Parts: sequence; C-alpha cells; structure tokens
Amino acid sequence: MPDRTRVVVALGGNALLRRGEPMTAEAQRGNVQQAAPLLAAVATRHQLIVTHGNGPQVGLLALQGAAHTGSDPFPLDMLGAETEGMIGYVIEQELGNLLPPEIPFATVLTMIEVDPADPAFADPTKFVGPVYDEDRARKVAEEKGWAVKPDGRYWRRVVPSPEPKRIFEIRPIRWLVEKGTIVICAGGGGVPTMYAPAATPGGRSRLVGVEAVIDKDFAGELLAREIEADLFVMATDVDAVYLGWGTPQQRRLDRATPAELRAMDFAAGSMGPKVEAACRFVERTGRRAAIGGLADIERIVDGTAGTQIVT
Repeated sequence: MPDRTRVVVALGGNALLRRGEPMTAEAQRGNVQQAAPLLAAVATRHQLIVTHGNGPQVGLLALQGAAHTGSDPFPLDMLGAETEGMIGYVIEQELGNLLPPEIPFATVLTMIEVDPADPAFADPTKFVGPVYDEDRARKVAEEKGWAVKPDGRYWRRVVPSPEPKRIFEIRPIRWLVEKGTIVICAGGGGVPTMYAPAATPGGRSRLVGVEAVIDKDFAGELLAREIEADLFVMATDVDAVYLGWGTPQQRRLDRATPAELRAMDFAAGSMGPKVEAACRFVERTGRRAAIGGLADIERIVDGTAGTQIVT
C-alpha cells in the first residue's frame, strides 16, 4: 500500500456511547479518548477523514426536548446539526491533543439531500436514542407519538432513513482534504434536507430540513466516493463480518467480493447496511472497503484484519 493512502473511517455509534452506558458527556468523551490514539496512529501514516454515528445522541436530545413543555421540541434535522458539531468538537479536540500542532483539523457541518419520494418515509427503520424494555418503549411511543421496534433484546425509537443523494458541502470538504486537513464531516449521516416545491408558480424551490436520520454508512460511502478515497473503513464493535452471527455455526469472513457478500444474508438493522455500503463503494470505485473493530484499525487499514471487501 502506498504512503498517505486517503482513508475514510466511519466510527460506529458504540465508539462514542456504548450500550448500557450512561448517556453523559463524560462517557462520550471517555470513549473518544480511547478511540483517539487508534485514529491518531492511522493519521500519522495516512490521510484521515472521519465520519461518525449520532443515533444515541440525537435520540437523547429528542427525549430531553420532548420533556420540556414550554415549546415544541426541535426537529431531527436540527438535532442532527447539533450533534454533528458536538461530536466533531470532541473528536477534533482529543485527536488534536495527540497529534503535532501543525496538523490542521476541521469539523464541517454537512447537509445531505434526500428524495421526498424515498420509500423509507413510509417504513421507519433507523434506531435512535436510548434503549427500553418493551413495556416502557410502548408507553413512551404512545406518549410521544413515536414509532418503536425491537433492537436485539431491547426496544428503541425508529425514524425514516432515506438514501443520501448529494453532499452539499462536498467542494469545501475536497478543498480541505487536498490541503492535508483531517476533516470530520457527514456525522450521523449528515443533516437530512430536501427541496420543497416552490410556493408560487415559477418560484424557486426551498431547501428544508427533514424529520429523518440518514444511515451513516451509506453517507460515508457517498463521502468516500466523492473525495476519491482509496479505502473506506467502517469501524464497529465486532472484529469482522460473520455469517450466522450469534449461532454455533457462525463463521468469520476475512476477505470477500461484493458478489459473494450479496449472496449472503445479514441483519438489516446491524451489519446489513455496512455490508451494502462496502459493496457499493467497491463496485463503484474498484477500490477497497473494510469492516472491523476499532481496536484493529491500523491492521484493517493495512489489510491484515477485519473483513476486507475487494474486487
């Protein structure tokens, strides 16, 4: 692998807030402090661009907002923008504490266009916020007007997750990357936006926010493709992709092609989107994607750990 490979790393939500942990600023910063040395090691050898999840954070802010009776709660697009800034700030700060001061950083608030006709709006699937037992989840859903679904042995709120179409800030992101900046962008899948029809005939369409959360892995794939990354890595809480996960017959996949992966079944709510995003990137660019544990990130980048998806 040549020096200064351009690598997009998508941090899974568990890199920021782990299941069962208190959803506090201290817990989030502590997890980022654990992730930062691993990312810094990649940044010293390669060109690093970071994106990340925000589901727990958006859900917590939504819950806090709904508990305030003095005004209507903020919509999900604004909460997404808030968490992009918050999480980017912490990642940027903790990485900056480890890397030489001459290395530039930038967190870019990123809007991403979605299609108003996307079928995802009719079938919410994206998990956000804290976990509940089933009885509590159904009670909260009734109180707040939310949709809830099972997430493993817990229940969580679900919202629409439309496909990302376009990254509005892609030009300044490219400019920063070309100048050697470590860019943190498209966090949580970016802020979902769409063009609303013009209010008057012949008028101009307006860009508006959307009550949705874009899948961070699909947004990360679009970002990696648009900035011509050499490698797209999805760092999660398992060391690789497994067939039959959680069963006695589970089998680790060390290397696979998109065609091989598409012939297999993966859970739609967990590994499925990651596998699909990896397949898209490899098929569309001919370059490499990988899925694995954050602790193995250096070896994943080198091609010796995780699941490597290749042509």
